[in-house]
Amino acid sequence: MSSVAPRPADQDHLWSVDEHLEDILATVRPLEPIELQLLDAQGCVLVEDVTVPVSLPPFDNSSMDGYAVRVADVAGASEEFPAVLDVVGDVAAGQAELLHVGPGQAARIMTGAPLPPGAETVVPVEWTDGGLGEGPVSGMRARSLAPEGAEGHVHVYRSAEARAHVRAQGSDVRAGDRALDAGTVLGPPQIALLAAIGRGTVRVRPRPRVVVMSTGSELVQPDESLGTGQIYDSNSFALTAAARDAGAIAYRVGAVADDAETLRSTIEDQLVRADLVVTTGGVSVGAYDVVKEALSSVADEDEPGSGVDFRKLAMQPGKPQGFGTIGPDHTPLLALPGNPVSSYVSFELFVRPAIRTLMGLDDVHRPRTRAILTAKKALTSPKGRRQFLRGAYADGSVAPVGGAGSHLVAALAQADALIVVPEDVESVEPGAEVEVVLLG
Repeated sequence: MSSVAPRPADQDHLWSVDEHLEDILATVRPLEPIELQLLDAQGCVLVEDVTVPVSLPPFDNSSMDGYAVRVADVAGASEEFPAVLDVVGDVAAGQAELLHVGPGQAARIMTGAPLPPGAETVVPVEWTDGGLGEGPVSGMRARSLAPEGAEGHVHVYRSAEARAHVRAQGSDVRAGDRALDAGTVLGPPQIALLAAIGRGTVRVRPRPRVVVMSTGSELVQPDESLGTGQIYDSNSFALTAAARDAGAIAYRVGAVADDAETLRSTIEDQLVRADLVVTTGGVSVGAYDVVKEALSSVADEDEPGSGVDFRKLAMQPGKPQGFGTIGPDHTPLLALPGNPVSSYVSFELFVRPAIRTLMGLDDVHRPRTRAILTAKKALTSPKGRRQFLRGAYADGSVAPVGGAGSHLVAALAQADALIVVPEDVESVEPGAEVEVVLLG
């Protein structure tokens, strides 16, 4: 598996955000590389440089529909005094045998077709009469409708310089060039390039499989009716979407009731498809915090080095956190608090970097910047805690969105940044410069 055991927890230790993240990233290891078909490799990270085996384009070809001609044969051509050339046939894209264009001759050529021997340039069909003898035309008739267009004569009304409208061999990339560097995330343009140079498979680190589950007997699935004391489960949807946004293949598990044995067996059942497990809820100090109950003693004599530590962090929101490894493959597990804002902030700070590490990326963090705080009053923050407030960032300034409550989902939906207030700062005045984590 791709992890090593986390360091043991001191139950009285108040962890800093940096210490907790350092412990996670020291434990999680990039997934082992595999060879994948191109479309299966979308979103994955290359583990080797890719060199171009054949130049692109592999031959000189036409960038226009028109006529392949010799430069001397169209020199000085005009509508009053057109050049009249013999049409020796068609050159279509993919055609195996090429015509030879001699003096006074032209070959009708299609976009992407190889420049035939003897030809030096291409004149667009719009500069000709298309072989119809009726003045300039706007295009060619389909060969199936007018096969005679590949015969007879064509009038050319403009001259053309050498290699006009010709895509030169190797003008995109040349054989031996480096097409993609190791560490590249494969998106549609990169997959297009790999296909264009003839690569059907590529060696990558696979996208991590992340299982997300929330806990709580009060949770109801969307579209179901709410009973007394019940709420809809939003955390598992938010975190599954966030895991996919980070680059993972994410699986959402329906909310698990407040029963330690049920939760433990559900997690064990999910390990077969998990490179990382994320739970939300049940990590505080209440009588029904089942994640803590179920996983505090998960390490057993048969699995040395595994186990989940539950910690208190010097941060707001998100003070209670859990982290460790479980199962025979020592699968990493991050246990996040249940309040929606606490859960999402914890994901951004800890889970997203873990996912990006599993992918084998060098830069695993969200971008950060400095911004001017625009607010109606000073922001307050508890002493000794690093606070992360939701914010809206634009043009070098950031404004707080919503209050500090960790249950305010509506405000979270309006935020595209986190305003960071350091541990030693208790108040931030409007106009002050603050650190901002950009989420978009």
